Amino acid sequence: MFSSLFSTSAPVDPNAPTFHPVTTQAKVAPYGPLEAKDTEWSCAGGTVAETQVFYTMGEDGTWLSCQIIHSAIGVWYPTIQFACKVYNPKTREITWKSINVTNFVTPPPGLDKRSAKADEFSVTHKSAPGSDFPETYTIRANLSAELQISLEVSRPKAIPGYKIGAGEKGGYSYFGPDLTKPDGYVIHRFWPRYYATGHIIRNGAAESIQGPGMFVHAIQGMRPDLIAASWNFANFQSPQLGGVSAIQMEFTTISTYGRKGNDSGGVAVNIGSLVVGDKLVAVTAETRWPDEQASADAPIRSRASHHKAQVDADTGYPVPAEISYEWAGPSLIAESAGSYAAKLRVDLAEDKGLVEKVDVLAEIPRVIKMAVSYVAGTKPFVYQWLNPATLTLTGPADETTEVEGTLYNEATFIS
Repeated sequence: MFSSLFSTSAPVDPNAPTFHPVTTQAKVAPYGPLEAKDTEWSCAGGTVAETQVFYTMGEDGTWLSCQIIHSAIGVWYPTIQFACKVYNPKTREITWKSINVTNFVTPPPGLDKRSAKADEFSVTHKSAPGSDFPETYTIRANLSAELQISLEVSRPKAIPGYKIGAGEKGGYSYFGPDLTKPDGYVIHRFWPRYYATGHIIRNGAAESIQGPGMFVHAIQGMRPDLIAASWNFANFQSPQLGGVSAIQMEFTTISTYGRKGNDSGGVAVNIGSLVVGDKLVAVTAETRWPDEQASADAPIRSRASHHKAQVDADTGYPVPAEISYEWAGPSLIAESAGSYAAKLRVDLAEDKGLVEKVDVLAEIPRVIKMAVSYVAGTKPFVYQWLNPATLTLTGPADETTEVEGTLYNEATFIS
């Protein structure tokens, strides 16, 4: 407390920006290619939550997520979790298991830090440059006597992974007035479409699963309730047109973090992409400031909007009856110059397609729970839905196509 009495540093401008979104790195061309180290486990110290998630949509309708979470709070030893959820939309049966793993290691012997293992699971990354599937993850998990997973996830060569902005700092949004010493940061890196094949073993009975999905590696370098007041996530996959994907990840900052000091927050940062014909055709990224009207015809658009919200009596949050998503960005395909755009609107009224309403504090590691619940009244919930959906896709020649597929989406409320 006494250091400030003798400080010779210049005072911070109260109107200085306290948030620096990832889009400032890539205003013209959002696409940044992933380097090998981008999907390595960082296992950073301090207050950091790092996660890798594989979302798979089986051809028979089965939905599967596999998530590894590495959580660190200050000097406490990190907690590592493996969480798996299996959902059958026909029966609405959910199989869910989350465990704290033991003897976590990255890298395992003979591999790099894109691979990891523990007593209860292994995730092994393999490279095959020049092949039709240049990268593959093999996931093995023994979560309990009731649930085991064996899955191989492969990325097609024409669907590279991406981040927003190229280079070592690509993908980062920073919090705080001083970029050299930020309060925190958030990073996202994506595979927007992969193909998976494998088995789910429940109570000794094996079920095969195969189908498309997506992978995300995310790091939150600050307490979760300080990074965002809310999140939106969309993952649309379809076999039509040779393979279509439309994904989005959006967060909205708390009031502290904006471009004009404290109380200028409520900034929405959205990252997305479009895959058509099993080719990555566009990457989108947009920041929407609360004091600025977003242009309806901006050349790059990446937006999620809630409609007809009603307060959920169970949680107190305004839950939308509909959500719309929009993408627009320059074509990444040399022979198809121009832009790609897409829109999707999903009906969620009367819990349509609701998979689960997740009480986050009941599932996250104890050390993170202690930090988040430090804020009085903070009780985050994640609403998860799975529904058939139609994506309206417009290509460089202005041709419009209706694409039928499946949408998994989330709305997260933190404060």
